[in-house]
Amino acid sequence: MKRRTIIYALLLAFVLLFTGCNKNSSTKDNNNTTNNPVSLVNEAEMFTERDYETTYDKNNCVKISLNNNSVSCDSDAVSISGTTITIKDEGAYLISGTLSDGMIVVDANETDKPHIILENASITNSTSCALYILEADKVFVTIKENTSNLLANGGEFQAIDDNNIDGAIFSKQDLTFNGSGKLTVTSPVGHGIVCKDDLVLTGGTLNITSASHGLDANDSVRMTASAITIDSGKDGIHVENTDETSLGFLYIKDGTYDISSEGDGTSSGAYTQINDGTFTIVSGGGSANATKQTSDSWGGFMGGPMGGHMGGKRPGSSQNQTTTDSSDSDDSSTSIKAIKAGAALSINGGSFTIDSADDSVHSNASITVSGGTFQIASGDDAFHADETLTISDGTIDITKSYEGLEGLHVNVSGGDIKLVASDDGLNAAGGTDSSGIGGPRGGDMFGGRGGMGGNSSSNGSIVISGGKLYVNSSGDGMDANGTLEISGGYTIVVGPTRGDTATLDYDVSATISGGTFIGTGASGMAQTFSDSSQGVIAINAGTQSAGTKITLTDSKGNTLISHQPELDFSVVIISSPDVKTNNSYTISVGSASQLITAN
Repeated sequence: MKRRTIIYALLLAFVLLFTGCNKNSSTKDNNNTTNNPVSLVNEAEMFTERDYETTYDKNNCVKISLNNNSVSCDSDAVSISGTTITIKDEGAYLISGTLSDGMIVVDANETDKPHIILENASITNSTSCALYILEADKVFVTIKENTSNLLANGGEFQAIDDNNIDGAIFSKQDLTFNGSGKLTVTSPVGHGIVCKDDLVLTGGTLNITSASHGLDANDSVRMTASAITIDSGKDGIHVENTDETSLGFLYIKDGTYDISSEGDGTSSGAYTQINDGTFTIVSGGGSANATKQTSDSWGGFMGGPMGGHMGGKRPGSSQNQTTTDSSDSDDSSTSIKAIKAGAALSINGGSFTIDSADDSVHSNASITVSGGTFQIASGDDAFHADETLTISDGTIDITKSYEGLEGLHVNVSGGDIKLVASDDGLNAAGGTDSSGIGGPRGGDMFGGRGGMGGNSSSNGSIVISGGKLYVNSSGDGMDANGTLEISGGYTIVVGPTRGDTATLDYDVSATISGGTFIGTGASGMAQTFSDSSQGVIAINAGTQSAGTKITLTDSKGNTLISHQPELDFSVVIISSPDVKTNNSYTISVGSASQLITAN
């Protein structure tokens, strides 16, 4: 790792190196924690009034009764061929009973908007999907309150037309689920719910188990007021459109989401916006699987073989269907992140409990976090943005990561952040050293299209203007392959202890003009701030044990700083608006102390 050694070698057991105050010392601690939500969508257009509508005319609705191996219905709007039921017109359709091997098909006019109501309906199809939306403008499925329903594939997909049906629910048109009942979706060799247009969920409790993606859509997935549990052999939620870059997005307003995925927890080819909700995500088996380099051989159903998109003939299938949709050509089989966006990612609130084998929150562009509570254990980066990572609010507790916060540019203006990293705590750009571009899951892309390491060399930046930040790192505390600027907030860096690492590591400059900074770590390759408009005290205190108390007092005996690092240390770096030029201070480390006058 590169260094310009600014804190010099150890002299005796307790040596002080004072870096004085430059002119115009700032006394303002800018702790800006204002929540500034970032919207990537026109939220008024995400849901229609009809998406929430669950009522229907009970006197005029069409009743479809399922009786294991037979179906009864007296409406001309429904045709029945054996156990295949085809809905051909607009209107409300109440479906109840059990169909052991059959399917519901919607084949209406392209302007029709049929309304299906599930009332304790159970449909399994041994060789295809249980619900097939072939033609309509949009279909609404209401999961009736106080009911329990099932739509399932039996373990095989055989071609029935030119469409590659590969989900227990398969829709070529816009599809909405609402209501307050329960729906179980089971797909042993494919996806759970597939929608080739917009997939909307505005209510209901869905329990999805699938060998491939749990939810798979082309244009968008939009969710609110839903309780969704997904156990998937690939991505929990996957949305991607390779033809139109403005499509393939994920929008979540609120709800409850419990996702266990062998691929990504959520993956959008375009942007992702989360405004609120409760999320529990375990991806790729969790952070314990950080060294697993690929999930190509993963997937399966309840411990069984993998079907879906893994290629070749599906177990038990009499036909070899070749999947050509975008979900096969993307990198979802080798990506095991928790929340991933191909474009911008905005999180404005919510509660997140994440255990991921790869990055926990990842964007191929930029990430903005303006609220939320996060509990994160990551096998790689907790937050990674190829371009800019911005945190303005939220409570973030990263208990495990390779690197905590990483991006070409890392901006922290608010929030309460605590992180543990086995390499760098904050990393801007990755740079020319191995950290940031050679983590347990391989290289990162910085600067958008720059390639491996991309535009990272000396072009990155870390800017801290507010908030609380606590960093426990085994690598560099803050590694800026470019510039570091601190103008506010309260920052503590504990560690590193290795000789080839440093509390601060930068290529170009490190300046402090406001806020409080307390840093400890190893001395061998140490750097301190290159410029400041407030006092900076940097000392080499010899070898000190974890828990040794550090105290800074003014000439009147007032304690300005009191800190006990949780890791061993040699170097101490302190800066605060209270440290002023030409004033005297006493710094104590354990039982040793010395008087210092700022020059």
